[in-house]
Amino acid sequence: MPDSGRHGGRAARSSREVCTSRANPPGRRARQTPSTAIKSTSSASESLIAQAHDRLPVRKTYKLYVGGQFPRSESGRSYVAKSPDGRVLANAVRASKKDLRDAVRVARKAFPDWDGRTAMNRGQILYRAAEMMEGRRAQFEAEVADTEGLEPDTARTVVGRAIDRWVWYAGWADKISQLLGTVNPVGAPYFNFTIPEATGVVGIVAPEASSLLGLVSRLAPVIVSGNAAVVLASETRPLPALSLAEVLATSDLPGGVVNILTGLRRELVPVLAGHMDVNALDAWGVAPELQAQIEDLAMENVKRVARPPRGAGAVDRFDWLDDRAAQRPEWIAQFLEMKTVWHPIGV
Repeated sequence: MPDSGRHGGRAARSSREVCTSRANPPGRRARQTPSTAIKSTSSASESLIAQAHDRLPVRKTYKLYVGGQFPRSESGRSYVAKSPDGRVLANAVRASKKDLRDAVRVARKAFPDWDGRTAMNRGQILYRAAEMMEGRRAQFEAEVADTEGLEPDTARTVVGRAIDRWVWYAGWADKISQLLGTVNPVGAPYFNFTIPEATGVVGIVAPEASSLLGLVSRLAPVIVSGNAAVVLASETRPLPALSLAEVLATSDLPGGVVNILTGLRRELVPVLAGHMDVNALDAWGVAPELQAQIEDLAMENVKRVARPPRGAGAVDRFDWLDDRAAQRPEWIAQFLEMKTVWHPIGV
C-alpha cells in the first residue's frame, strides 16, 4: 500500500507537469494577465522618460546665407556669440573677405531677375516673408530675448513689429513709383518722364543693438524696389539674422537677392565699402570711428551712402518701435536712381 501511494503521488505530479508543458510549450512566452501587462507598459514608459531627460539636445549650427544656400566660411573660422549676461549662445561663422566678395558676385547675378519682376510680385514675396516669420514667431521671440537681454513681453512686441514691417513695405512695392515718378512740364514738343529705378547691389551694415527689428527695417526698403543686398549682421547679436535667413530661403525670394554674413566688422566693413561692384551702402550699423573711412572708400565708385543719425550713440538710442520714425517711404528712395526720359510728341 505505501508503495502504491508513492506511485500515485508521482503520477499526479507527472500529470500536472504534462499539462503545464502543453499550456506553455518551449519557445512560447507565458500568457500575461492584464495587471502584468499594465505594469510592464508603465515600466517601459518610465524608462523612455528617463532616457529623454538624459539625452543631449541637438545644438543648431549657424552658417552664412549666400545665394539661397547655407555655406560655411571658406576660412573655417567661427566666434562665440554671447548673451548680454555672458552666457554662451552659439558659435557664429566668422566670414572672410573672400566670403564677402563671393556674396557680392552672387548678388550682382541675382539683381537683373529680381529688378525685372513686377512690383506686385515683389510685394507678394515680402508678404510671404511675413507669413513665414509668423509661423516661427516663438523661435524669434526666444532668440531676441536671449541675444538682446529683453523681457519676454518686450521680445514679443519686437518680433510682432518686425513682422508688421515686412507687411508695411510690401504694400509700397507698387506705389513708390507713383509717389516719386512724374511727368515734367517742358517748353518743347516732347514728353518728359522721371522714373525711379533700383540702384543695384546695396551693402547693408545692420544696426548692432537691434538684431532683428533694426535689420528688417533697413533691409525691407532696399529689396522692395528691386535691389539686391549683401548684409553684415549684428556682430555681437547675430542669431536672429541667421534665423531670418532661413525664413527668406523658404519665402519664394530668389537665391542671391539677400545674402547675410556674420563676422567681425573691422575686417568686413572696409571691404564692403570699397568694393567696386557695390552701388550703395547703408551705414546705419557702422561704428562712428569708421564713418570717415567708409565714406572715403565709397567715393571711389560714387556709392550712395545712407548715413545714420548724427551724434554719439544715436543709432543705439533710436526707437525702432516708433512707426513714424522707423518705417518711411524715404528709406526706399535712398536706394533708387531717377531716370529721365524724353520722347517726341506725335512720333
